[in-house]
This record gives sequence, C-alpha cells and structure tokens, in this order.
Amino acid sequence: MKPTWSIVLLAIALMPGISAAADFQLASPTIKPKQMIGKTHVFDGFGCTGDNVSPELRWSNAPKGTKGFAVTMYDPDAPTGSGWWHWVVFNIPPDISALAAGAGKPGGSGEPQRAVQSTTDFGQPGYGGPCPPPGHKPHRYIFTVFALKVDQLPLKSEASGAMVGYYLNQNALAKASFTGLYSRK
Repeated sequence: MKPTWSIVLLAIALMPGISAAADFQLASPTIKPKQMIGKTHVFDGFGCTGDNVSPELRWSNAPKGTKGFAVTMYDPDAPTGSGWWHWVVFNIPPDISALAAGAGKPGGSGEPQRAVQSTTDFGQPGYGGPCPPPGHKPHRYIFTVFALKVDQLPLKSEASGAMVGYYLNQNALAKASFTGLYSRK
C-alpha cells in the first residue's frame, strides 16, 4: 500500500527540527543576495585593491538546542578544482547572533571571545575578501552560518576550510546562507 502525498508531507512537517531549520536566516546590511559585493569587502592583494573588511552578518531563528555557531565564506567558482575558502570562523558562543563589520580580523575587537578563525586558502586565518582572476564571469561568494549541536569543534586555527567544513556538516542542526557576487576586469 502506497502512502499518500499528504501523509508523507505531514510526516516531514512533524519531524523534529525541520520547521525550526527552515526559519533560520542569515543577512548582511552591506551585501545583498545575488548582488555585487562592494570594494569595502574586496581583498587587498593578488591584484585586487579592496579594503578587505569582513561584512556585518546577522542571523536569527536558530533551532532549539543550538550550542554554538560557525560562519564560512566560500567561492565554488575559483579555478582550483575545489573552490576557495575565504573565511572560516567556528566556536562562536550560542548567545551571539551577529558579527560586526571587521570581525574577520583575528584578535580584533569584533571577534567573539572563544571563536577560532582558521586558515583560509590565502594561507592565513581571518577574512580574505573576493578576488577572482581578471576576466572571469562573476564568482559566487556563499556566506553560511551553521547552528551546531556542539559548543566547540576540536580544531585549531591551522585547520583547513575543508577540515572545518567536514566537522561543521557532521555537527550542524541547521544552516542558513546567502550569496554575493564579484568580478573584476
């Protein structure tokens, strides 16, 4: 006997955490989804001349049981075969629901206590803004906040974005994302 679609949909809707996860949101007052990222947030190096300031990020409606957060910025369009990790921050306490502009500077005043900024593909911890090769179509920069079921990941600042990503996906209760764009001539 085949279940009807209404029974299947009802079962999915009643699953723990599904409705809460759907409400989890991430936004920035300076980067609008699917819009070009401004010079303030662009990398300063590799031929780019931005200010390299991490954007302000705000999240809301984390699922019940959240014990910590992590934030990543990832470019899947980088010509590396594996994308490019621009920013990886984890062990953000559960009472934090925003990162101030400039929080991507390790040890800076905007970095939450206890948070760890790990090594990006620029070879150092902290925020590294967009800087795609000249002539490429706009790259996508995916900002994601993870609500975690653990208060700390057992990693240090030397951990790669891929390693942190593995732990994030193993411990995520929910995640929320938006994508900004950037290209240069």
